[in-house]
Amino acid sequence: MNALDLARWQFGITTVYHFLFVPLTIGTSMLVAIMQTAWVRTGDEKWLKATKFFGKLFLINFAMGVVTGIVQEFQFGMAWSDYSRFVGDIFGAPLAVEGLASFFLESTFLGLWIFGWDRLPKKLHLATIWAAAIGTMLSAYFILAANSFMQHPVGYVFNPETNRAELVDFGAVLFQNTTVATFFHVIASAFLVSGVMLVGVSLLLMMSGKAADAMRKSLTVGIISTVIAGIAVMYTGDVQAKIMVQQQPMKMAAAEALYETQENAPFSLITVGNLDGTEAYWALDIPGLLSFMATGNWTGPESTVEGINNLQARYEQEFGPGEYAPYVPLVYWAFRAMIGLGMLGVLFALFVWWRTRKGKLPSGRWLKVAAGSALLFPLVGISAGWIFTEMGRQPWIVYGLMKTEAGVSPTLSTTQIWISIITFTLLYGALAVVTVGLMIRQVKIGPPESDQLETADANSGQPLTFSY
Repeated sequence: MNALDLARWQFGITTVYHFLFVPLTIGTSMLVAIMQTAWVRTGDEKWLKATKFFGKLFLINFAMGVVTGIVQEFQFGMAWSDYSRFVGDIFGAPLAVEGLASFFLESTFLGLWIFGWDRLPKKLHLATIWAAAIGTMLSAYFILAANSFMQHPVGYVFNPETNRAELVDFGAVLFQNTTVATFFHVIASAFLVSGVMLVGVSLLLMMSGKAADAMRKSLTVGIISTVIAGIAVMYTGDVQAKIMVQQQPMKMAAAEALYETQENAPFSLITVGNLDGTEAYWALDIPGLLSFMATGNWTGPESTVEGINNLQARYEQEFGPGEYAPYVPLVYWAFRAMIGLGMLGVLFALFVWWRTRKGKLPSGRWLKVAAGSALLFPLVGISAGWIFTEMGRQPWIVYGLMKTEAGVSPTLSTTQIWISIITFTLLYGALAVVTVGLMIRQVKIGPPESDQLETADANSGQPLTFSY
């Protein structure tokens, strides 16, 4: 493997690992804010127990997300310096706003929320978690705006003297349809992941007899969040797919392993092809579904979806000789994992609702195992969606402007990248053990008891303490 291959592996490994924490941070922060709002409005102690318990899980996840996210910023300069030099003027702008505004918003108010339980009035303290939750969403928006530029570059001019892309319209970068559609799809997916987490953990604790009344409250929030988010994921995904067909038709063709342009193009539940993904031998299809996903039409000329072979020929004429299709098997299965595992999370939530309706408390060892592992379904699914998004864009690092092979640091050696990969792997492995261990420990402890729910008046004069 050369330096380019290793750099891509390193970026993929660290990015996917970091992304495991992102949807949980986004969704859980908002769900915790909702549960605390219910406590402030009703005074029901059960809502406070649920808030403090899931607040602990949120804080553990947030801390790990920050630690792993820092690495992403440095990688652009270390392993991808030519890329940074070429689009740094554009790509760096939304990332700078995210760091200087959104991250400080969420971190500052999150600090006030952590330390303010016994110092701030209830409603003011409630406002801090809402501000932190909004900050996480704003952070996601600016990061997705930067990534959307890589998917569909806008708002720039190419300067031949400096051989750089230069920003001329920041608004176009922030508000292009790619950014907006991607943001709503990611946010919906985040609520799906966090909703399933609430459902699984709440059910597990209910079956263990720990604060069952409080966990029934959070279970209800989780089920509602999961179902609504599942519907939103399907709708926003459909919108995003139609935009993707207009901007990156090769990605949609690879997602279906569609080699020849077709009307009434089918969507295959499974395809068997050769190992390099250049030819399909057999497929189990749903007629017309891909055409509907891509164009909104089931049949007729308007339903035509371009195939990989046709697009390859067109891109060779436009960009010159080269291979313009991504690795089809990976893109194909990542697309299906994204959809299938996400929907499994929704089905799990609906099943739990059915088993717990009218105050029922289900039992069974298999259900405990399902509750403990349910989070993996949507979490792996959303990670597969991220892999699909990035791998489906290949061979471009900035679509139509710069190929991935041109973005790697020219002085990067295989020895250097191997050292960093091994270091990151060991570090992230240790962090994984710590994170999972802390999460399991908190779940085993369960929600706080009534005598641990201290919420003294803000003017009580008590010293500032860490409430967790």
